[in-house]
Amino acid sequence: MWVGRRRVARLKNHQSNFWLFGILLIVFTIFTSIVPSQKNAEEQNTIAAFTQQAPIGLSKTEKNSLTSGFPNQSELFQTAALSTKQVSNSALENIQVYPGGQSIGVKLQTRGVLVVGHHLVKGSDSNASPGEDAKINVGDVILKINGEPVKEMNDIKSYVENAGKSKKSLEITLKRGKDTIDTSLQPVLDKQDNEYKIGLYIRDSAAGIGTMSFYDPNSKKYGALGHIISDMDTKKPIEIDNGTIVNSSVTSIEKGNNGIPGEKQAKFSAEHDRIGTITKNSPYGIFGVLDELIKHEKYNKPLPVASSNEVKEGPAKILTVVKDEKIEEFDIEIVSSVPQKFPATKGMVIQITDPKLLKSTGGIVQGMSGSPIIQDDKIIGAVTHVFVNDPTSGYGVHIEWMLQDAGIIEQKSRGKAA
Repeated sequence: MWVGRRRVARLKNHQSNFWLFGILLIVFTIFTSIVPSQKNAEEQNTIAAFTQQAPIGLSKTEKNSLTSGFPNQSELFQTAALSTKQVSNSALENIQVYPGGQSIGVKLQTRGVLVVGHHLVKGSDSNASPGEDAKINVGDVILKINGEPVKEMNDIKSYVENAGKSKKSLEITLKRGKDTIDTSLQPVLDKQDNEYKIGLYIRDSAAGIGTMSFYDPNSKKYGALGHIISDMDTKKPIEIDNGTIVNSSVTSIEKGNNGIPGEKQAKFSAEHDRIGTITKNSPYGIFGVLDELIKHEKYNKPLPVASSNEVKEGPAKILTVVKDEKIEEFDIEIVSSVPQKFPATKGMVIQITDPKLLKSTGGIVQGMSGSPIIQDDKIIGAVTHVFVNDPTSGYGVHIEWMLQDAGIIEQKSRGKAA
């Protein structure tokens, strides 16, 4: 609930009157829906358009299947700006990491098999969806069949065929939210295809592109994207079993305009050019370990990091790729930043001011999520969202919360405020 508000600065040169920001005084869970503060303050994450409502972090590939886990309306500093009390930066004083900026390909393998839809099976008597009849919902994750773990779609086909021929039901164990549910399902012979089917659309993997945010020269731990990845159909965060990141090359840019976010288009091979693992998909990005330390083409040594109370309104820079694999530095403005005592997905409002970037992209585009933000020679955060009605502007997440989820600094409590 909203129990407090305060006014923050308006974006410069912006014609709309939607920059009234509130501070949430209670920490919501990851999947809480936030009521939009203004009708015209729509935003998108920046993975790179996997669907119409997608993050700026993951961009189009040949198999578009990722999107943001957040609503497409302005949430305004979600959850953790619990007070304006300064956060102690003692945990960050000795931390130095390399800024990212590299375009990366992302491939996730889901935990179990994700149900993304229902379809009718044309049986001998009638048309029905056995999966829907068994009360299996879109967004459920099938974990086991007949007590045996299921890891990929191919695991299911033989179970369905054998159960259909023997006229036996499948005993399904599935995960729905935090609950584990058991149900039974009887496959039906599709008279048109002459195959036994269960009436479910399923998926076991997803892929896209995004941007590296930082990596630690000692542990090789990294952070990227700055926001969670959700399935494009269910809009629910993907629970990963494993995943990999690979080198990616930007082939073109589709510029953003008011009402239509732009996007990076890139190519990569999920089977080759692997550079690291993915072990976590959280509200603050994806995290894992690099196979080998990456040599940064712009920085020959790591940079210190800043706590949220050190971030100032004013000039800053981002690192990102707009062509091939070349990392470039572009000017931005920190329009507003809120010191945060507890983790929050959106800590600052940014605006692109660099003429070169505005000319080539129109501002923040999908595929730019995770682009590191640098101010006063310190890494302060990463780009996460674009405002659809003003593609020059968007949100950034403070670096401290990404470092926590990467396991580089100690995790702070995410409990509720008093």
